[in-house]
Amino acid sequence: MGSRLKRLSEMVMKTIKQAYLHYNVDFDPYLFPAFHRIAHADSTTNRDLNEALQTSQPAVTQTINKLSQKGLIELQLDALDKRKKLISLSDQGAQFYTKVQPLWRAMDQAVKNYTHNKTNSLIEHIDHFEDAVKSGKFYNTIVEIMDRQSQISISNYDAKYAKVFYDLNIEWLETYFYVEDFDREVLSRPEKYILDPGGHIFFAVENGEAIGTVALMKADEGSYELTKMAVRTDQRGKKVGQLLMQYCIDFAKKNDFNKLFLYSNTKLENAIYIYRKYGFIEIPVEEDSPYERSNIKMVYPL
Repeated sequence: MGSRLKRLSEMVMKTIKQAYLHYNVDFDPYLFPAFHRIAHADSTTNRDLNEALQTSQPAVTQTINKLSQKGLIELQLDALDKRKKLISLSDQGAQFYTKVQPLWRAMDQAVKNYTHNKTNSLIEHIDHFEDAVKSGKFYNTIVEIMDRQSQISISNYDAKYAKVFYDLNIEWLETYFYVEDFDREVLSRPEKYILDPGGHIFFAVENGEAIGTVALMKADEGSYELTKMAVRTDQRGKKVGQLLMQYCIDFAKKNDFNKLFLYSNTKLENAIYIYRKYGFIEIPVEEDSPYERSNIKMVYPL
């Protein structure tokens, strides 16, 4: 098993390096775990990285040196303990981290595509993923997702898309459930009910047209509900919903949300599958649930 996983790891790293080169990104995939960890901390130390990454101290030191040589991080002496060096992203590193996010999302999605099939054993999972890597399907999927993302951008709320927000969600409700008066009130006045209380609304935009939408409604401090997700019927099949989902997860992590949750209904089997695929975990629905049409609640482990 160890030999098999090591071989698969080497093949994946080679493919990821190929993807970086394809998009002219000068980055060593082996540096990702440390760089990603540093990016999500105000500052860290060699010791913290060693414990978090479960690797040897010499390996951590070598990684830090490489990141420093690339200008992606900066080192400063701890004001209280001069023996410690604090590691944080440099301005160049912060810019690079933002720039490379779409490619990392494409890689993450490609991995999900080949590791969420139902199997009876880990070996079958490895066989399936290894075949995808060896045949080039894994690499091609990264490129396909990346190219699709490059055509679709995610936009913050814009009043010019207010009607789209209303129409897409009403259409979705009419298709799968029913529309209540309160639904029409909230959807027709998103500024009052979603944005002003501290929530967010995003749109998937292609060629200047909003083709999908999603909202993050503030429940309380640091806690947000992922809701109001809908995609134009003629645009389904392009994984627009998954792109919006990943954007919301990334947004929650970037803004240090304490909780990201959603309500749904088990009859929406495909949607539930996607939620689980992205890491949402089912939790009990409270007795005073705000939605009569909901019979399942899920939370993302931030």
